[in-house]
Amino acid sequence: MAEVAPELVAKIVSEVVNEIQLASIPIGISNRHIHLSEADFQRLFPGEELRPMKALKQPGEFAAEQTVTIVGSKGEQSRVRILGPFRKNSQVEISMTDTRTLGIPAPVRLSGNLADAAEVTVKNGENQITFKGCIVAKRHIHMSFKDMERFRIQAGDVVKVRVQSEGRSTVFEDVEIRPGKTFILEMHVDTDEANAANIKPDTVASLVRE
Repeated sequence: MAEVAPELVAKIVSEVVNEIQLASIPIGISNRHIHLSEADFQRLFPGEELRPMKALKQPGEFAAEQTVTIVGSKGEQSRVRILGPFRKNSQVEISMTDTRTLGIPAPVRLSGNLADAAEVTVKNGENQITFKGCIVAKRHIHMSFKDMERFRIQAGDVVKVRVQSEGRSTVFEDVEIRPGKTFILEMHVDTDEANAANIKPDTVASLVRE
């Protein structure tokens, strides 16, 4: 049997390791939260500044110290974290379970798609605002342009993703790709989806190639 050159072995090993790394997509679990415009923030927190508490994985994004209460027809949920920085339009993201317990008929939409978002009331003490901006965030994957090239993914693609977990391995369909030059590779699911698939902090996903 012919002897394989060490350089070829090293190249093959490197390619296999690279494929394994590419196959692993970190998963971030999103709890209910709110994005605010600067004007709406000032209505809720007059004279205050948005105070960063913890940096998030995506560059420039952070969880703020301030929280609010969201109100629906059936109840309310306190200590809903504000995420920064400010956005052009205010937006509340809740789970499908929250839609039922709070009585807010929010549709499943990508972040920023608020055309038919549900009406929601948000308050901080005596200050409150009501606006149409509540959604259940559609699951998606943040990808840099470089990652998209490596995964052979195009902007606007909708993919299937397999999650291997203890006792609840799941294939998620209808996963949108969110491209961005500086995005860090990460799939976002909400708490309902994470619980259904038994997703832990170290659980990873992989694309399903058809």
